Amino acid sequence: MKKMRAARMYGYNEPLRIEEVPVPEPGPDEILIKVAAVGMCRSDYQLLDGYFKGPFPVDFPYIPGHEVAGRVVGLGSEVPDTVDYAVGDMVVVNPSWGDGTCRQCREGNEQLCSGDGRWVGFGPQGGFAEYMPVQYNHAIPVSEEAAKHPELLAPMTDAGLTPFRAMKKLRDTGKIGPDRVVGVTGIGGLGSYGIQYAKLLGGGATVVALARSDNKLDVAKKNGADYGINIRDKSTEAIQGELEDLTGSATFDAVLDCVGSEQSIPMAFDLLGPEGVVASVGLMSDHVSIAQFPFVGTERTYLGSFWGNHANLVEVLSLAEKGLVEHDVTKVKLEDVNENLEALGRGDVVGRLVIVFED
Repeated sequence: MKKMRAARMYGYNEPLRIEEVPVPEPGPDEILIKVAAVGMCRSDYQLLDGYFKGPFPVDFPYIPGHEVAGRVVGLGSEVPDTVDYAVGDMVVVNPSWGDGTCRQCREGNEQLCSGDGRWVGFGPQGGFAEYMPVQYNHAIPVSEEAAKHPELLAPMTDAGLTPFRAMKKLRDTGKIGPDRVVGVTGIGGLGSYGIQYAKLLGGGATVVALARSDNKLDVAKKNGADYGINIRDKSTEAIQGELEDLTGSATFDAVLDCVGSEQSIPMAFDLLGPEGVVASVGLMSDHVSIAQFPFVGTERTYLGSFWGNHANLVEVLSLAEKGLVEHDVTKVKLEDVNENLEALGRGDVVGRLVIVFED
């Protein structure tokens, strides 16, 4: 029996174990991919520390990893001939596997499935392994040119996807444009892409990055931010003063929050002007609190945005292939998975860590 290396989870608040396990057989409606690259996300750390224990319980031993790109090496018996890829092709995995029958799936938002939906790396076995079975309809083929750099493809399925959907929501509110100021908080894996989407979709808005370290602000500026503000140990008034000095406005018209903490969300609303809007994709805290009267009295809007759908993923892959998206990727080894998960948990990582499997 052919074996593969995999990082498996045996319980919450325990390190992953690197083990030799059998290569899985694809089911009738699945393909088998040889994983080329898998991104590492803070939500992988949160899976281990029990944050998702309620909404996404898993059976142990379990293989995490939801940002996956790999080569097709096998097809299940019921995979139709009409699929637009073949054995040997590089594909990325759309991680949201909706049931296809609920209202959200029928509207094209399978990541919000209210039926029997599943999410790779939080239910179906993930990509922290050399091989992985995938439902055939959730594999998206890429060009051979793009396939040369799977470490750039894998993060697009979450880090590159999630802020894109949120920025589209902000754009569609009509609150951003050439005379507006957009803030992006949290310049990590998601925020480094979020800055770029704010420039691409912002209609000429001034884009300001908010982070707690200068090296993250350097990444934001490299990725197109007009300005950066280091918010560490600063009051709201101090941030407003700096924002006004830089942009001429002491408030934001829109904020993309890539943190989702008890500190970041209230700060975003404190910095928001009348009729302003916050779109939140971060999940660092369980609950956040905002002041009710300014929210109602100045008609502010709070948008949740979760992951992205199949069409969103195709869009960001196209943007990346056309060279419109820059990547801040550090290639790492499977053997170092626990050390890197701890770094993600501490917030030490700039850009995206991607596990790369050598041929």
